[in-house]
Amino acid sequence: MQVNPKLLKQKFEKSMPKYNENALVQREMAEHLVELLVKNGGADFSRILELGSGTGLLTEIIVDSLKFEHLTCNDIVEKSKFYLDKILKNYSFIAGNSTKIKPAGHSDLIISNAMFQWFSSLSAALESYSRYLEKDGILAFSTFSTENFKEIRSVLGLSLKYLSVEEIKSALEQKFEVLEIYEYEKVLEFATPLELLAHLKNTGVNSLSSKKMTFAEVKSFCDTIQTQDGKARLTYAPVIVIARRK
Repeated sequence: MQVNPKLLKQKFEKSMPKYNENALVQREMAEHLVELLVKNGGADFSRILELGSGTGLLTEIIVDSLKFEHLTCNDIVEKSKFYLDKILKNYSFIAGNSTKIKPAGHSDLIISNAMFQWFSSLSAALESYSRYLEKDGILAFSTFSTENFKEIRSVLGLSLKYLSVEEIKSALEQKFEVLEIYEYEKVLEFATPLELLAHLKNTGVNSLSSKKMTFAEVKSFCDTIQTQDGKARLTYAPVIVIARRK
């Protein structure tokens, strides 16, 4: 589906107060991302640009795990700065769509967690970000592959166009050398389908539609999603990427 940036901003802003307590997979992804970054690209950087900083899940790990001279954070939601101010003292913040910002100077690391799936064109985004990186600079990001949310896509009729690992690799290879790409699955279990719906809302994942579900639609969703053991399951399919600018 086509992503509406204004709706995306509105939904993520609403989800921020409950995001950290619900974004268990996103936190795990951020940890894996930095682990693979240190393994493949090192832990010492001059200028870091973080895209989609949100409530600072990844920012906290960057501060704890990496050395850097300057960090610039970006998010489509201006309120992100409220959360980042609790983590950082000396940093820069750029509000706005990450594909349209104009950072001052080049970075030797661009890093982003659980955001790249929102791009309508990954290739176009990568082309843009390659211009912000020093030669041999590192791009580290996490996203999701084709199996993501497989239980609910047909039921809700809403889904992003998730790319396969092969498609992500192909897009990267135009401007980057892929150092490592790692895919895995994480299945969350919920006591009821309603809890699953609340999880989607509290992590901003319901940002594809402004329409509220009717009672009949909620009932139909619950009847379809609930399994024989009474639980509702949701599959995340994260992909972690570490690449070097050619």
